[in-house]
Amino acid sequence: MSKNHEGVWGSCLKVIKDNISLQAYKTWFEPIVPVKLENDVLTIQVPSHFFYEWLEENYITLLRKVIKKELSAEGRLEYSIIMENNMTNSVPYTVKLPALNQKALKNAPISMPLNINEKQIRNPFIIPGLKKVNVDSNLNPSYSFDNFVEGDCNRLARASGYAVANKPGGTAFNPLLIYGGVGLGKTHLAHAIGISIKDQFPNKTVLYVGSEKFAHQFIDAIKNQTTNDFIHFYQMIDVLIIDDVQFFSGKEKTQDVFFHVFNHLHQNGKQIILTSDKPPVEMQGMEQRLLSRFKWGLSADLGAPDLETRMAILEKKMYGNGIDLPKDVVEYLAYSINTNVREMEGALNTLLAQASLNKKAITLELAKQMVDKFVKNTAREVSIEYIQKVVCDYFDLPLEILKSKTRKREVVQARQISMYFSKKMTKSSLANIGAHCGGKDHATVLHACRTVTNLSETDKQFRAYLEDLEKKLTIQ
Repeated sequence: MSKNHEGVWGSCLKVIKDNISLQAYKTWFEPIVPVKLENDVLTIQVPSHFFYEWLEENYITLLRKVIKKELSAEGRLEYSIIMENNMTNSVPYTVKLPALNQKALKNAPISMPLNINEKQIRNPFIIPGLKKVNVDSNLNPSYSFDNFVEGDCNRLARASGYAVANKPGGTAFNPLLIYGGVGLGKTHLAHAIGISIKDQFPNKTVLYVGSEKFAHQFIDAIKNQTTNDFIHFYQMIDVLIIDDVQFFSGKEKTQDVFFHVFNHLHQNGKQIILTSDKPPVEMQGMEQRLLSRFKWGLSADLGAPDLETRMAILEKKMYGNGIDLPKDVVEYLAYSINTNVREMEGALNTLLAQASLNKKAITLELAKQMVDKFVKNTAREVSIEYIQKVVCDYFDLPLEILKSKTRKREVVQARQISMYFSKKMTKSSLANIGAHCGGKDHATVLHACRTVTNLSETDKQFRAYLEDLEKKLTIQ
């Protein structure tokens, strides 16, 4: 059965695809168009002369093998290049270049028999002994996926990190850039991905390194004239995790060497994971070629955790330490420290130390005293959410009903009291207070405050409610 040019080239591509990286295949082989097949000579069309030279320099051996496999030992390959004429006649013309009967543009490897007693010639592409050295991953075993609490604020980042951990280098998330504010879990998630990869793929070399450490190592390599060894070492890593990559800003030489390491790893299907306190578009002092590469994969942000997530984090921490705290203490910590997970965990540790060292019972009063010293101004200005929670607990109402549209007398009264204390004890605007109470406008909030003030002057029982609540809300 006679062969056609498209079928032969399609069969060649199947073999080629199995022998090179996907990125290289897409770049150098997908644009090729088979033109014709005559007398065991396959003609392919390539976009430019440079394209032809690159194929001949880098893939000539592979091309020879697949052509001979698909055609015969006499099989040959010709390139057809469409050129634009620079003369007045701009009609494209074709240049044909023979292949497979000429020598490769790149020198072929030569066999060098060596006497066993002679000194071995060092292969510059191999660092002697590197494969035998067990590279310390620098991963913190406590920063695992099991200890990372998922919430709406981090769901995308955690899911993408989990996908990368299950198939490092084999997903579209390469590089994976995790960004967010201080203390929101970027480093924890980066370690979790590395730990999971080490568990599932023990033969892969995983390395976690801070950007400052990377920069200092590079400076030492320049001083010691071992820059090549430094680059080669990082190019041998299977999964490279760089923390706080924004610190490369302004360091031109460090960015340059990282650019080459990044390219090598990416082109060879290795996984790159980066963390930053800001997205690529906001990084100042970073080279555009690096920023564009940061955007190749996925940029996933970590937001501030909501109340439920903060409480889950505290409970997870307590469970891990084998301790139990009163529910009102946990709620107070979660309500009071609402922007920084690390700060919240530090507050919990400080509270436990205070109770243990001073031999005090862990109470809400102790928690309030500790938070006042631990977080500047946080304790003095309680949040609207905390005020609503205390009011609802006092009147035994679910928090959801306070934010609903119901006009039941007891609910309306609790809603007005929470508005009153929110105006009195926070710096929030009337509009913001109304938004937290079921989307009320500022006029409704003002009316609620006047109503509460009037009732406190005329109703003794109501005044007692306010005094009790103020004691619960006031920091001792």
